[in-house]
Amino acid sequence: MSLNAPGIGAKASKRESPPRACATVTQTTGLFLCRNRVAGRISVGTAIGVENLTKSFGSQKIWEDVTMTIPAGEVSVILGPSGTGKSVFLKSLIGLLRPERGKIMIDGTDIIECSAKELYEIRTLFGVMFQDGALFGSMNIYDNTAFPLREHTKKSESEVRKIVMEKLEMVGLTGSENKFPGEISGGMKKRAGLARSLVLDPQIILVDEPDSGLDPVRTAYLSQLLIDINAQIDATILIVTHNINIVRTVPDNIGMLYRKHLVMFGPREVLLTSDEPAVKQFLNGRRIGPIGMSEEKDEATAAAEAAAMEAGQGDGGLEEIEGVPPQIVATPGMPERMAVGRRQARVREILHTLPPKAQEVILDDLEGTHRLPSHTFASE
Repeated sequence: MSLNAPGIGAKASKRESPPRACATVTQTTGLFLCRNRVAGRISVGTAIGVENLTKSFGSQKIWEDVTMTIPAGEVSVILGPSGTGKSVFLKSLIGLLRPERGKIMIDGTDIIECSAKELYEIRTLFGVMFQDGALFGSMNIYDNTAFPLREHTKKSESEVRKIVMEKLEMVGLTGSENKFPGEISGGMKKRAGLARSLVLDPQIILVDEPDSGLDPVRTAYLSQLLIDINAQIDATILIVTHNINIVRTVPDNIGMLYRKHLVMFGPREVLLTSDEPAVKQFLNGRRIGPIGMSEEKDEATAAAEAAAMEAGQGDGGLEEIEGVPPQIVATPGMPERMAVGRRQARVREILHTLPPKAQEVILDDLEGTHRLPSHTFASE
């Protein structure tokens, strides 16, 4: 993504829109489609509605007929094998790439059909955390974070400093503001990029491969930080990743792109209890299954791998884990994460449309019975 794309991170004007609530309309997939509903309260974040979206580069189809709504104010994840177009999807959501067909509805505007002026205004709702942080090497952390404020607002330097230091404190970088990108670790660069994405109070935060270049410990810290950010500002957060620990523990909702289609999107329990072969293979990191080095495995490769397994060769994965591990909660002392209550209310409404395994896990959690372990091992 280009850091200099017009309007990304620019200051949003006050836009009045009715509160949104989401309801499922597709029983077989549990997909969310959003409709306006007067609820007597201010809408949080902004929902993203995607309908029949198709994107190609020349003759190469990236994905087609993608339909979902990312609920307002919640944390959602899109995962999938490398090369399935996850980053292309993010770029499409902010208008850096134009799909050939479909709709992307943000704050009541279809950004595929809108004017350049309208697209610029819509982009003011976004903050973006890039894979590599996308920091300017010639600027220290303070100036990198202040850049959007200086470019897109008329705030005084004292006002800029107050906002910058507040955001740096939120991501744990107080005391590092005078360091340059070449003097800090990969994890600190990620957090600096996150701070910069927050300075203009976005309603939607897009996070592209937050674990890229990070070890598992730093990835765990960053995962906690994203949940804490959601608790503090109640923004809609969409994470694109293929990191399984993030997928299992961070989001409220999960979707998966595979073979040019959206396999599913819905409450986290749906995907984490799925019997879909591609989903189970991906979540357990195994070679045996429909996913191959070129995404789709041919019959000859599948047969050769099956024969190797019978001969005693391992499949490269860990002991299979089934079930739903606990979701990360906000750090003690943080504000209550309002997304939790909204999600529970919405999931109760759509519960009857979800697969039986997901229903059982959700009810166990909602009713507080905790009859089911947070996860079970298939060999037990």
